[in-house]
Amino acid sequence: MIIGEAGQAVQAVWGGDILGQSGRVYGGGGGGGGQFKMDPEELASVIGLWEDELDKIVEDKDRINFIITSLKAPGEDVVSGGYVSTTMDSLSALQAQNDSMLKYVQNYVKKLKEAQTKTVATDQGMADPFRTV
Repeated sequence: MIIGEAGQAVQAVWGGDILGQSGRVYGGGGGGGGQFKMDPEELASVIGLWEDELDKIVEDKDRINFIITSLKAPGEDVVSGGYVSTTMDSLSALQAQNDSMLKYVQNYVKKLKEAQTKTVATDQGMADPFRTV
């Protein structure tokens, strides 16, 4: 079951079979106004998945940078120079896309962690009246 935009975003990143759970997206129903609910363990799991993706994006960034710094024309003729120029244009576009994705995922992980902190604080605050002294 896909839950709103969050579910669609996760499915877009990890595909239809998320962790072998046939498209299950963490989080329960009942959210409204663009919100969704999940327990702390589910949120921690989602954060872990996004951090794994972040690691992959950083690895891609390193690969792109290596290719850019290693690229050399196969020859000294005009055609070889054109090949390198076209390839550099493509790599620059790829690098810009990777930088954009990196920034997006870093900010998203930050927001998820902030939500996690608020959830834990709220849960603790709500549990305090029930604690025995």
